[in-house]
Amino acid sequence: MNITDIHKIWKSDVSSGVVVFLVALPLCLGIALASGAPLFAGIIAGIIGGTVIALLSGSEISVSGPAAGLAVIVADAIKTIGSFEGFLTAVILAGIFQILFALLRLGKIANYVPNSVVKGMLAAIGAVIILKQIPHALGYDKDFEGDMGFMQFFDSENSFTEIVKAIYSYSMGAVIVSVVSLALLLSWENIVVRRKPRLRLLPAPLLAVIAGVGLNQFFLLVFPELAITSADGHLVSLPVASFSELSGFMHYPDLSFITSKLVITTGFIIAVVGSIETLLSIEAADALDPKKRISATNKELFAQGIGNTISGLIGGIPITSVIVRSSANVYAGAQSRLSSLMHGFLLLFAVLFIPSILNLIPLSCLAAILLVIGYKLTSTKVFKEQFSKGIQDVIPFLVTFVAIIVSDLLA
Repeated sequence: MNITDIHKIWKSDVSSGVVVFLVALPLCLGIALASGAPLFAGIIAGIIGGTVIALLSGSEISVSGPAAGLAVIVADAIKTIGSFEGFLTAVILAGIFQILFALLRLGKIANYVPNSVVKGMLAAIGAVIILKQIPHALGYDKDFEGDMGFMQFFDSENSFTEIVKAIYSYSMGAVIVSVVSLALLLSWENIVVRRKPRLRLLPAPLLAVIAGVGLNQFFLLVFPELAITSADGHLVSLPVASFSELSGFMHYPDLSFITSKLVITTGFIIAVVGSIETLLSIEAADALDPKKRISATNKELFAQGIGNTISGLIGGIPITSVIVRSSANVYAGAQSRLSSLMHGFLLLFAVLFIPSILNLIPLSCLAAILLVIGYKLTSTKVFKEQFSKGIQDVIPFLVTFVAIIVSDLLA
């Protein structure tokens, strides 16, 4: 590899790392909230997923972090164990179990998932992203960021009824921000970059976020009735504290729970479910990889085990490879794991130095980014490709597609 190739990869990965960071930030917070864990625990998991796991990963383009699929399990476990510190011990045990899975070479299970099922999963995840982000784009945020389930256990709504409610309860300011953001995202690559290729270095999602923040600040000054405020719950909500105060947000495991049968069982369940979600996400990420690289699944399980062990030790919730972040990574042009590392370090930098600035970002702006990613995953091209094959590919594709939309990825 020559210097020019290295320079191209570096530019692509830095740019895509910024995009994944913007996508991951509200997901880390939303999944922690849904899990009944401290918000900072979601950020810790995101940082560990983006740094430790990225370094050890068996995949070049997969991105790890807190997973929505585990939110219900985590919330129930924290309540049942009766202590978040006791639950952290279960996270440590989950990591140790995953290391054992890797040593037993259980990662080969992923090799038995048919390609048509993986394609159906990707298309379904794209459709779910669109369904779940429409309310956020309209300024209706009753469902937490990162939820991928059809039924919403918070309010007994589902993906479709939530959209109907959002249409009747929309925020005009949020709608304007999301429409402007979408217009910028769709026009940047198709119009601006074609005319001036050098502008490709500027990631469209970052420009959309800057535009969204600027537009909302304009509303605050000129049209306050359109402005989005923190009281609306429609802005990013990072904990704000000085460097010395951050230790107050940290929680550490209570290792006296390590002999508890409930904690051991919880750790094993998290390990099994997290490993399955990781292996499916890795398979899906490989299917998206333009370079068609095949990830080392046992190496990935080992990396996840190390990551979860560390996350539990310093107060983070469980981590898996996550297809939403991984998809964003691929479509942003990632070439190597440097992109995931960049997103992890940006999460750390954001928490330490610029939480107040990031708290100005409207969720409708981030929803626009995810809507574009969802569309790319479930485009008509994907369906035409599958339907051009035989019935043996079409049926598993459609069954997987429908099943995920009406249930969730974990089911």
